[in-house]
Amino acid sequence: MPSGTHVAAAVEDALNRRLISFLRNRGWRPRTIAHTGYGSPDFVRILGRVVMTRNPLPEADAEADAPAKPVRGWRPYVTAPVGMIPVTVTVNGRDHHTRADRGGYIDLSVPDHGLEPGWHQVTLRARASTPVPARVRIISPRARVGLVSDIDDTVMITAVPRPLIAVWNTFVRHHSSRRVVPGMARFYRRVEEHVGDLPVFYLSTGAWNVVPAIAEFLHEHDYPFGPKLMTDWGPTNTGWFRSGREHKERTLRRLRTEFPHVHWVLVGDDGQRDPAIYAEFAQEFPEAVAAIAIRQLTPGEQILSHGTPVAIPETRRRSGDGGVPTSHGGDGVALAPRVVATLRDQVPEPASTG
Repeated sequence: MPSGTHVAAAVEDALNRRLISFLRNRGWRPRTIAHTGYGSPDFVRILGRVVMTRNPLPEADAEADAPAKPVRGWRPYVTAPVGMIPVTVTVNGRDHHTRADRGGYIDLSVPDHGLEPGWHQVTLRARASTPVPARVRIISPRARVGLVSDIDDTVMITAVPRPLIAVWNTFVRHHSSRRVVPGMARFYRRVEEHVGDLPVFYLSTGAWNVVPAIAEFLHEHDYPFGPKLMTDWGPTNTGWFRSGREHKERTLRRLRTEFPHVHWVLVGDDGQRDPAIYAEFAQEFPEAVAAIAIRQLTPGEQILSHGTPVAIPETRRRSGDGGVPTSHGGDGVALAPRVVATLRDQVPEPASTG
């Protein structure tokens, strides 16, 4: 076992090596899955994963504006990650070489890319795999406000116990089982209309392999398109499982560092830890947060989330301790006017070009 490797990670790696060999002998091949990336004029972050699969999904960005209907059921998820495989990423006509990590994930930051602000396409190509396109958004240095949104119970309601959401999201056969939170898409669109140029990120503790279904849901319900920043539930070099809370905290800090000129609207729900995470971030970096919006779950949703009909004590702490305006409401219809009013006080509407 390599020095510093947790026993769980070592066991997982050994099992994956045997599984990849087994699958390769039965005709399975590597496939590169592209995820939406982002950047600034100084860098672009490219995200993806390499897995073994027998029946590859269509060779396209898994999160395109109008994603292909993902295959339902368990088959899309019967894959094995291909760790440490060489990957070539082509950005603006130039090749950049990297390797997937031990879980098959690609996370490459490319400096001096030469891309203008806006949406662009890059290409990912793992060894022995078909090249795939991925969309990336270069955020303008003139962007003043960005939005970070949780997913489960914030933009969609799965209506199953929180411990079973991972299983449900993976094996559910019909996305109609997921219900949209009323008014949330329109809430995000109103913020977008007010500020003019709104980078949107979807930050979740969910697994990367549910992104195609989530992208389809968000597109169908007219949510703004943006990168999904997910996590992997497997073992790490330090423990058996990753911390969802640490994933959110680390990602918020990264976004603040990458885009110091952006003031964030943080949107979540009171079913788990979002209020506490956002409050602590706002207390530490009040200049980086324009507003916090917390969707209040119904008593039934609270029970499914954590077993009691009221918000857990940690979520009831005051989120505006850092001087950041915080709004609470049952859905986007209630939250939108409060947050837009807050932004109106802080950020005037863009001047008309007409």
